[in-house]
Amino acid sequence: MPRTPAIRDSRRHQWEKNRVRRPRSERAGVGATEHDTGLDCSELVFHAAYDETDASEELAVAFGVPVGAPLLKRSYRTRHATESAPFSLVTSYFPRALIEANPELLDPAGEPWPGGTQHQLHTVGIEVDRVEERVTARPPTPAEARELELPAGAPVLAVRKTSYDIHDRVVEIALITLPGDRTELLFTTHLERW
Repeated sequence: MPRTPAIRDSRRHQWEKNRVRRPRSERAGVGATEHDTGLDCSELVFHAAYDETDASEELAVAFGVPVGAPLLKRSYRTRHATESAPFSLVTSYFPRALIEANPELLDPAGEPWPGGTQHQLHTVGIEVDRVEERVTARPPTPAEARELELPAGAPVLAVRKTSYDIHDRVVEIALITLPGDRTELLFTTHLERW
């Protein structure tokens, strides 16, 4: 059975930022998954789970916090209503101290958040300046192959997304696993004119 394809275009981050200060009604109409797939939100099933975790050495270095500092860990799974496999496996991290001024950001009941992560950060006074995405291809783990319902031999695309604020501070790290058999990555680089 063919799966719904998704195109993850690098311009999606500016699209999301452009909507941060728009009214809730406009932000709620179309989210990043709808943007990437062309589907309507009524065609999607969304699941979010939040946990508090301690910063590992790797995440502590990236965020500039002590090892063991509290982090909010968010896991997302979104799928087409007629399919059983999600489009991706997403695990996102914030330093808890960065976002706790808005208790709504600690509650998964607010998901899907109209306007996405950039709007969430905006509610605590953070403006995202840039997003860095590192992409590698690899074989899936057995758990990833099962959850994404990958055909034998299909790779996954592993994306490490790091969001920086206007003060060059890392404000979010997301680990995204995309099914290589139905995801297209599109990178558009605008060059400054002379």
